[in-house]
Amino acid sequence: MTEPTAEQPAPQQRAAGLSRRRLLGAFGAGTAGVLAAGAAGGVIGRATADDAPAAGAAPTDAVPFQGEHQAGIVTPAQDRLHFVALDVTTDSREDLVQLLQDWTEAARRMTAGRDAGPVGAVDGSQYAPPDDTGEAIGLPASGLTVTVGFGPTLFTTADGTDRFGLAARRPAPLVELPAFPGDQIDPAISGGDLCIQACANDPQVAVHAVRNLVRIGAGVVSVRWSQLGFGRTSSTSTGQATPRNLFGFKDGTDNLKAENGSALDRFVWVGDGDADWLRGGSYLVTRRIRMLVEPWDSSSLDEQQRTIGRTKGSGAPLGQQAEFDPVDFTEQVDGRFAVPETSHVFLAHPTNSGTAILRRGYSFVDGSDGLGRLDAGLFFVAFQQDPETGFVQVQRNLRLDAMNEYIRHTSSAVFACPPGVRDDGDWWGRTLFEG
Repeated sequence: MTEPTAEQPAPQQRAAGLSRRRLLGAFGAGTAGVLAAGAAGGVIGRATADDAPAAGAAPTDAVPFQGEHQAGIVTPAQDRLHFVALDVTTDSREDLVQLLQDWTEAARRMTAGRDAGPVGAVDGSQYAPPDDTGEAIGLPASGLTVTVGFGPTLFTTADGTDRFGLAARRPAPLVELPAFPGDQIDPAISGGDLCIQACANDPQVAVHAVRNLVRIGAGVVSVRWSQLGFGRTSSTSTGQATPRNLFGFKDGTDNLKAENGSALDRFVWVGDGDADWLRGGSYLVTRRIRMLVEPWDSSSLDEQQRTIGRTKGSGAPLGQQAEFDPVDFTEQVDGRFAVPETSHVFLAHPTNSGTAILRRGYSFVDGSDGLGRLDAGLFFVAFQQDPETGFVQVQRNLRLDAMNEYIRHTSSAVFACPPGVRDDGDWWGRTLFEG
C-alpha cells in the first residue's frame, strides 16, 4: 500500500486536488462503495432533524405492496435475500404480459402473509397441484418485499432481435455494464431478461416467494442464476444500526436513507427526461463479489484499517473518534495523513462528485472453492437514477483502491425497475407494455 510521503502536497493542496481528480461517492465500501465502512459524508447521505422518522415496524410485520415506488428499494433493509435472474423462453408478448400480471397478484398476496394463490397449499383438490408450495404455512409476512426489474436483453436480444416490440422503449441508460480492470465475470451467472429480488426477515419466507414466482412462470421463463444472501450490509433507514460485512468492518455508515427524500429524488428515482414508462422507477446494479477472506484474515489490524480508512471497532474515520465523525483528509497522525490515498474511504468519498448510489447488499457463503478456501463475499445491490453516473462512475474511480487486493467481481447485471403498483388493477410493467 502506498503511503503519504514528505514529497506529497500539503494538506490544503491535497484537499483541493480532490476536485481535480473527481473523487466519486459510493456511500459505503469495497469496490464501488461495495464492501466496507461507509465512506461518504455530507448531507446527501444523512437524514436531518426535519426528515421523517424511521419506520418502527416489527420484523414480522407486512410491508405495504402498493405505492409510487416498488417496495424493497428504500424499505428498511431486511436480514435475508433471495435474488434470481431469469431468461424469457417464449416469444409471445401476450404470455409475458399475463405472467407479469400473475406475478403481481401473487406478490401482493405473499407480501401480506398469505398463500401465493387464492386456493392455497392445502385447501384445493387432492388431485391437482396446489397453487402454493406450502413451506411458509404458519409463518408471518416477515417484512417480505418483492422487487422486479427488466434487463437490456428483454428489449433487444444479443443478436438484435426485438421479440416483444419493446426495442424502441428501451431507456438509453439501460445497457450492459462495461468491463472493469480486474473483473473475473462469469457470463453464466450474469445478466438476465428479468430479475426478482425477494427480501425478508425470515429466509424461508424469501425463498418461498421466489420459488412460487418461478413456479408460476413455468413455460414462460427459466432461472438463469440466483443468489442467497444473509446479514444485510447496508442501512437504508436512519432507524437501523450500521451492520458489519465479512471483513468485520461497519458497512454503509453514510448510505442514502429512506428519510432523505430530496437525495432520493436526485440520485435514486428516475424522473422526467428518461423513458416515460420508467418515471418513479430506478436502475438496479448487482455484482457478486468474492471476498478473499483468508488473505484478509492474515493481514494486520493496521493494514486492514488503512485499507478501509476506518477503525475496525468503532467505525470512525482514521484520525477521528466516532463512526459518524466527518472524514478529514487533512488530518495527520505521526507525520502522515490519517486516511491513506489508496484507502477505500479516500477514493469513495463524494467530494465534488455530486453522485451517490443506494446500496442494499448482503453477505453470502456458498461453500468452498475446492481448494480449502471459503467461497464467501458480498452480493452487491445498488439502486440509482442512472448507472453511468452512479455505479460506473464510482467503479472507475476505484481502480487504485487497496481493497482490490482482497476482492474479485465474478457476476454482473443491470436492470430497470419499473415504478410501483398504484392500485388493485395495476401490475408490474403496465406502463411499459400499455404506454
